[in-house]
Amino acid sequence: EFATCDPEYYGAQQALFLKMLDKGLIYRKASKVNWDPVDNTVLANEQVIDGRGWRSGALVEQRELTQWFFKITEYAEDLLEEVHKLERWPEKVRTMQANWIGRSEGLQMRFEWDSAAPANFDDGIEIFTTRPDTLFGASFIALSPDHPLTIQLAENSEQLKAFRGKCAQVGTSEEAIEKAEKLGFDTGLTVKHPFVDGKTLPVWVANFVLMGYGTGAIFGCPAHDQRDIEFARKFGLSVTPVVLPPGADRASFTVEDEAYTGPGSIFNSGFLDGLGIDDAKRTAIERIEGMGLGAGTVNYRLRDWGVSRQRYWGCPIPIVHCDSCGVVPVPESDLPVRLPDDVTFDQPGNPLDRHATWKHVNCPKCGKPARRETDTLDTFVDSSWYYARFASPDDLEERAYWLPVDQYVGGIEHAVLHLLYSRFFSRAMRDIGELDLPSGEPFAGLFTQGMVTHETYKSASGQWLQPSEVEQEGDIWIEKATGGLVTPGPIEKMSKSKKNTVDPDAIIAEFGADVARWFVLSDSPPERDVEWTQAGVEGSARFAQRLWSVFDALGDMEKADPADDAASLTVRKASHKAVVAIDKAIEEFRFNSAVASIHEWVSTLKKAESSGEAVGARFEGASMLARCLTPFMPHLAEACWERIGGDGFVSAAPWPVADKALTEDDSVTMAVQVNGKRRGEITVPKGETNEAVEAVAHALPEVVSFIEGKTVKKTIVVPGRIVNIVVA
Repeated sequence: EFATCDPEYYGAQQALFLKMLDKGLIYRKASKVNWDPVDNTVLANEQVIDGRGWRSGALVEQRELTQWFFKITEYAEDLLEEVHKLERWPEKVRTMQANWIGRSEGLQMRFEWDSAAPANFDDGIEIFTTRPDTLFGASFIALSPDHPLTIQLAENSEQLKAFRGKCAQVGTSEEAIEKAEKLGFDTGLTVKHPFVDGKTLPVWVANFVLMGYGTGAIFGCPAHDQRDIEFARKFGLSVTPVVLPPGADRASFTVEDEAYTGPGSIFNSGFLDGLGIDDAKRTAIERIEGMGLGAGTVNYRLRDWGVSRQRYWGCPIPIVHCDSCGVVPVPESDLPVRLPDDVTFDQPGNPLDRHATWKHVNCPKCGKPARRETDTLDTFVDSSWYYARFASPDDLEERAYWLPVDQYVGGIEHAVLHLLYSRFFSRAMRDIGELDLPSGEPFAGLFTQGMVTHETYKSASGQWLQPSEVEQEGDIWIEKATGGLVTPGPIEKMSKSKKNTVDPDAIIAEFGADVARWFVLSDSPPERDVEWTQAGVEGSARFAQRLWSVFDALGDMEKADPADDAASLTVRKASHKAVVAIDKAIEEFRFNSAVASIHEWVSTLKKAESSGEAVGARFEGASMLARCLTPFMPHLAEACWERIGGDGFVSAAPWPVADKALTEDDSVTMAVQVNGKRRGEITVPKGETNEAVEAVAHALPEVVSFIEGKTVKKTIVVPGRIVNIVVA
């Protein structure tokens, strides 16, 4: 066992950091972040809710800070190609990762100036687009507020400087920017349209353009991009449709407030007219390349992983900043750089910044006074390589033997970040000689379990209420404490914020841990969400009592071997078939199917109990059942095992093995058709002759009415499967 907060673990992580830095897989640059001005810390996109810090409630700002980055984009193409080969991963997760990496084929081109060229931008403005087919519909150029040209222009424009400040009040996530009101600033600059002589496009700064994607500049085609049309309508820019939907009239087709983004053919586009979208893209790229203005290229949505965090709780970054030497790695012999124990949290911000004796050190290179890096690593780093450390702390052969991990079980919330970071880390560790893993894939199989959900409740004043605080009276819900009306909300994942959690201690106290476990396993396939209901738990408790009664009835009886009579054979067949079904269900993670098999098994044993028959077969079945119960109801399984006189602990007993002869049916069920249409089914002994099968099929009441008075031309028997009677 180990913990990622142990100095031994994060010391090894610091050593990996230094090797990755030396390999060029880590770098440092200025980057925009979400800044909480009250807590004085950087927030992840997920910690910004409606533009405010999740804890302080302060309006989040965009700030530019110098950050450390892992170069995950170095592996973008490999991560994308290989994810599709992970056949034992859910298709949904593979798709989510592919979309996150976001490979885009498009055009990177230069728009030349019509107006006088600004200093340092003589050649024009570089843009990237995935829709070169819509170039004839372009009506403006939009720059990111953080584009180098925007920053340069703002040096001489107080209005633009103020506009950039306003844009910085929105979070850095794509979602936050997408939701924000479209803001624009006309720079007064214009560029030439590459295909239309005399046509110019105004250059704007727009808050919805991301500096982190493409070149930080776009051309806007309002008719065929929703963000562009919202921007164009707000600022009175032209809208020219250039993609004609199938069946639409080119003379009357217009676009109002909803951009058209579907299939179609190109029109209003000169030499592209009449082409399909894909052909038009290729033709436009070829024309731009021929003009020397750009080239077809591939872009990725994936961005390098910013790992700097301005907080105490994280792995210290093994770097020293020296005024003479610059950024200096801590020698590996001085690792681990430990977190100090004597920090104080009496004011906002990172306490490491204020810890004089820890922060101030001598430079490892020149010996002069220097400062430690006070940022710590994102804790996602800690969980991105633990599998290699768990296989072996430092033995590469041991790691090669145990990896990749055969089966990973985790929530769908890990689909992108944690699992993608782990895939990056395994490749990086391979390339720095820390992992012998040719494929670079850390997890061969992945299973994502569902969430436990519950109905939500709100009081008349709009406050969230716990399930234990409400009760139902007829068709309405009321608050127990006040008698006030309660509004039931949607069924959602259990969370503290919405108070739709159930106290596990109360459930265990009332029903026991096994019942709670049984309900979660039995309700639905494990990859789906489970709705927690009191009725469901009570049903599981009733089944536990029924299950116990099977063993309790045998507890006072003398053990016997299974007999050869028909009743015993029925019980034995049911028991051995159940073991096979449970084995298969467990292997395939279909625990609810295993639960269903146990329900059927118990019903068979109870039926034999009520008739007083097959005592020996019931003992055999109960012994097998107790062992099969151990993964599902471990405590009850031990009690059941003891009740029928089992030796030792059932958890230590061997798993039951089914007798193959008892799992095979003596009969088969076959569909019966008349002239190709299903009319019924028959059950016949296995291996029955075709003539006997035909006779049974012809006598089937559902068939007689269709063949009576008609000529049977022939009867086709497919043994064990189907009988088809052809009549005229």
